[in-house]
Amino acid sequence: MTTPAPEATTENTRTRPLVVIAGRPNVGKSTLVNRIVGRRAAVVEERSGVTRDRKELDAEWCGHAFTVVDTGGWLSTDDPLDAQVSAQAERAVAEADVVLLVVDVTVGLIDEDMAVARFLKRSGRPVRVVVNKVDSSQREPDAWEAVSLGLGDPWPVSALHGRGTGDLLDDVVRLLPDPDAVAAKSGDEDEPGGDRRGSGTSIPRVALVGRPNVGKSTLFNRLVGDERSITHDAPGTTRDAVDTVVETPEGTVCFIDTAGMRRKSRTERGTEYFSVLRALEALDRADIALLIIDATLGVTHQDQRLAERVAAAGCPTVIVLNKWELIPTEDRPDILIDIGDRLAFLGDAPVLKISALSGLGVHHILPAVATAEEAYHSRIPTGELNRAMKSIQMAHPPVGAKIQYAVQGANDPPTFTLFTNGRLQPTYLRYVERGLRERFELGPTPIKLRVRAKGPNGGGGRRR
Repeated sequence: MTTPAPEATTENTRTRPLVVIAGRPNVGKSTLVNRIVGRRAAVVEERSGVTRDRKELDAEWCGHAFTVVDTGGWLSTDDPLDAQVSAQAERAVAEADVVLLVVDVTVGLIDEDMAVARFLKRSGRPVRVVVNKVDSSQREPDAWEAVSLGLGDPWPVSALHGRGTGDLLDDVVRLLPDPDAVAAKSGDEDEPGGDRRGSGTSIPRVALVGRPNVGKSTLFNRLVGDERSITHDAPGTTRDAVDTVVETPEGTVCFIDTAGMRRKSRTERGTEYFSVLRALEALDRADIALLIIDATLGVTHQDQRLAERVAAAGCPTVIVLNKWELIPTEDRPDILIDIGDRLAFLGDAPVLKISALSGLGVHHILPAVATAEEAYHSRIPTGELNRAMKSIQMAHPPVGAKIQYAVQGANDPPTFTLFTNGRLQPTYLRYVERGLRERFELGPTPIKLRVRAKGPNGGGGRRR
């Protein structure tokens, strides 16, 4: 287990009851999760090992709100990765209010099913046995084999088609504790992680993005102070976007671990394809992106393409050079120069040198996130803005045009409209952007400049 960073502790509070979906691989756990939440939120494919991390999703049934947790398949093997996946499932069960043990009627009970059932009996949690893939009444007699698990009568369902899931959920909500009691027990009346970009809530969402195997999940676990994501030397270990809300000295932060993103020509159509879609969705709803780069490899062409995608999302970016401790001292200046050249389009994005494995430099991330978040929501009074614009033009007057007036039309990110008497050159707009960034300490946040020009050289313009 990685040692938690002193700046971040896992938020051990929640306001919704927790329903955990457990079982061995490939019995349809993720399909059942998708059926419960009413959308394709979990990655599903007809082979084992697709789900690895815990994934928590909000759900509701007949007016009862709860959180459903998709877990990886439980396996009794000596494989280190399988052991981590099983450990994640065990930790989810330890927090559960209700556990749904899913088995496959088409295969029948096997040793792994029995092993999971024995663990759940010892856990002391309320358990319901769900016999999946009962697609017709002809299959229902086979479901009663699950009585031998010793966990009560089984619930025959078809997660794919929805057969029997309504009756199952009726029973589940009867077992759930009252949400007020859950909130009182946790000591927090706020809904953790419930914010979305533009929703008006104050919890920033920070997405960790990067190529496969650059150390995103290791850094994620260190930031949240918990072994929340599966880490392994094999690329592509993370399959889903995993959200965790933590309390830090800089305030409450929601960190999102994402799957590694590769270029399309190297992306499988199945699991990896949907994992990348989840990562892109997480990036689009993030307020800040931590772009993780393997310092031992430098900035690759793939890193550049991913950085362009991050810039297109319109959120501030913090560049994180992981594995910095492996770089010889004499090579470090050249690597930083290369970063500046290849990622120049990210503007003033800070570059942090860290080791997610040892914790070196990780303490700089939260202050950088706080600075970026503050700048992202900046609102500059019109008077101050126009005084700054006058100063910028006096220092370096534009050619053939003049900025007559400026207003900030929006924030998230800061967006400025410049009223001019002619067209401004792109190089001058870059100069204005740099001047605004320096005067108002806007840091790494993107800035949008919109130009409204009048006169013979006029026309409209817009620049990010």
